[in-house]
Amino acid sequence: MPVLQTALERLPVSGDVLELACGSGQWTQLLASRVRSLTAVDAAPEMLALARQRVPDRAVRFRQIDLFDWQPDRRYDTVFFAFWLTHVPMDRMPGFWSAVRAALRPGGRVVFLDDGSVKAQLEDATSAAGGAVVRRCLRDGSEHHAIKVFHTPDSLTALLAGFGWDASVGTIDQYHLSGVAAPSEVG
Repeated sequence: MPVLQTALERLPVSGDVLELACGSGQWTQLLASRVRSLTAVDAAPEMLALARQRVPDRAVRFRQIDLFDWQPDRRYDTVFFAFWLTHVPMDRMPGFWSAVRAALRPGGRVVFLDDGSVKAQLEDATSAAGGAVVRRCLRDGSEHHAIKVFHTPDSLTALLAGFGWDASVGTIDQYHLSGVAAPSEVG
């Protein structure tokens, strides 16, 4: 985690920020002190409750939103997400990135952290349409399944270019990547 925190500190997250898939607020708490305003969204009410406990700052606005059925109601300087993009199936990528574009002010950017393709070797995964399904066994003995789509920096950069984004994606360490993307200038 310290490596990822350091990576986040070096990324250009500023201004009015929208955090997608905030989960339990792990990243929300790190963002809150360095931005002008922060709106954190997640589909799961349980995750939002945890995030509110972790980040009791009244300046942070929490909202329950399904990111696969979402149209932004305002624009932001930065859209941030951590460990979300690998959960977006390939057939949902165009719509997701279109909604993200609509959430950005002119000159705005997207900043993200995620698992790199090497992480696929560590997962209990089976192939599925649009990615892989990974099996997660929790401490309480429950088992859960999730879509995971792993990207290399080059494959993600090319994918985003195809959606009309200028992206710089690189590795943080052998397991993680980070990226900054902005809508391509139409000329």
